[in-house]
Amino acid sequence: MPWREVSFMDQRKEFVRLFRQPDVNRRELCRRFGISPKTGYKWLARAIADEKEWARDRSRRPYVSPKRSPQGIEAAVLEIRDAHPAWGARKIRRRLEDELESVPVASTVHAILSRHDRIPPPAQPPQYTRFEHPAPNDVWQMDFKGRFALGDRQMCHPLTMVDDHSRYALCLQACTNEQSETVQQHLEQTFRRYGLPNAFLVDNGVPWGTCSEVRWTKLRVWLLKLGVDVIYARPHHPQTKGKNERFHRTLKAEVLSMTTFRTARELQKAFDRWRHVYNTERPHQSLNYDVPSNRYRPSSRSLPGKLREPEYEEGAIVRRASAQKANFRFGKRRWRAPEAFRGELLAIRPLATDGKFGVFFGAHQIACIDLRNDVQ
Repeated sequence: MPWREVSFMDQRKEFVRLFRQPDVNRRELCRRFGISPKTGYKWLARAIADEKEWARDRSRRPYVSPKRSPQGIEAAVLEIRDAHPAWGARKIRRRLEDELESVPVASTVHAILSRHDRIPPPAQPPQYTRFEHPAPNDVWQMDFKGRFALGDRQMCHPLTMVDDHSRYALCLQACTNEQSETVQQHLEQTFRRYGLPNAFLVDNGVPWGTCSEVRWTKLRVWLLKLGVDVIYARPHHPQTKGKNERFHRTLKAEVLSMTTFRTARELQKAFDRWRHVYNTERPHQSLNYDVPSNRYRPSSRSLPGKLREPEYEEGAIVRRASAQKANFRFGKRRWRAPEAFRGELLAIRPLATDGKFGVFFGAHQIACIDLRNDVQ
């Protein structure tokens, strides 16, 4: 993260104090303070040269301005402007041509007006706060980039996964479909290499499921059993998954634009080469021109060899859904659970309203049954 505005000087002093310690990993320290090594050595040089005031921001105004307009021309520009407040730089320049032999260009006249507060500053665009999770593997963003046809006329659906904190590209796969089985296969390969994230940020829809509690997929259930939560982006708000969207733009510009790949295998080779460049060589402006590999660390949570089942409190009403129709028996009749929970262990808990019970998978309520109306 950049220097916090509340204590620029204190942070710089703390940084230099740590930077001077023996055997300190200076590049890692710069990374932790969110600055480049070049900036770190600049602060160190200033601290050595000036022990008292070095941490203050210095003016960026040049010592001399040899190309600045003479005072006489500036005075003439301001005199015309004050007499005709509605006139712009071009009109003032034309008027100066009648009075002076040497006349500055319109852009210089505009600069004179701005420097002397005769022109209001342009309206500032709205400021957006860039958000990132504090540590690697807190959240991964996952999505399919838009499909396109290959040279052999087969459709390609690039699957992408990006770590929210570091922008590290964990998976870039040239898939031939967007089915749950395909996604799960590549997730398993990614988990074996990098470990498990705490959560995924995804769009609403197949194969991820939706933010509605009544819409579940086998992929979402599988992730929950691995201890990986699923967070859904706001519908029609692509900025929620801004890092993944930005990754797609870069992928298109640097790999896919104006290039035709004959087969998915040929495209995958290009993806593999470019993913290495993206992670280890390409400077990122949002990372203060660092590379993602310097900020990413593999997760300490490994992919388990066996999926765990949810654990319920002692005395809970527990039922296992049928593996064929995802139904279970309760209250002298059979009730249906969402299809994604076929064969899963569920808990039934009473709700606040008499006769109503919630059906839970772990901590997630997946259905509701009402014994009074005999309907779900």
